[in-house]
Amino acid sequence: MNRDLKELQARIGIAFRRTELLRQAFTHSSYVNEHRIAGHKDNERLEFLGDAVLELTVSEFLYETYPGRSEGELTKLRASIVCEPSLVTFAERLDFGAFVLLGKGEEMTGGRSRPALLADVFESFVGALYLDQGLDSVKAFLKAHMFATLSGEGKQLVVDYKTQLQEYTQHHGLGLLEYRIVDERGPAHEREFIAEVHMDAELLGAGSGRSKKEAEQQAASRALAKLNVRVER
Repeated sequence: MNRDLKELQARIGIAFRRTELLRQAFTHSSYVNEHRIAGHKDNERLEFLGDAVLELTVSEFLYETYPGRSEGELTKLRASIVCEPSLVTFAERLDFGAFVLLGKGEEMTGGRSRPALLADVFESFVGALYLDQGLDSVKAFLKAHMFATLSGEGKQLVVDYKTQLQEYTQHHGLGLLEYRIVDERGPAHEREFIAEVHMDAELLGAGSGRSKKEAEQQAASRALAKLNVRVER
């Protein structure tokens, strides 16, 4: 069951002037298709806008924060911040999944905690905030809830779960890891990949993502959790 968006606004200290934008940011297409309420829009267009706003604001943050880094290094750092696993982490910290409006089918299949959905909602929220209050408000929000959590002078700014899983299994002599892409779904412009990581014959974890790499990172993250490994950040 989704929670009241007034609660979310109070928690993050942002009051939307156009509350319909906030509602749209948390409305999944499955809800619109199921209810067909006049004037009720899903968050896909806001996701498109939020993606571009994130690229700009993260680029500016990195440009100012790491003056000694090359273009190639900054590009890699930006990719590590705006990739799906990273956005999912930020969305989970803010409990965004609890506020999403979903259709019954999507709800029943665990859509509220699906990584691709959470990443999309984070981007949609950024797009809605930009339209409602402009770029400065977006920067303030990201400074408080994204940039403040990043660390590592010149290092990768989010966790590389695959490397940590590889190092752990090798150190403890647990067996060989194998990643498999077991499913692909969605239209070509919005592809979602499902990955599994196996150790010998045992399934350790499964994950999804908008690229094969992101899906494998999610699978490795679940595997580390199953093995009760403390993740190094």
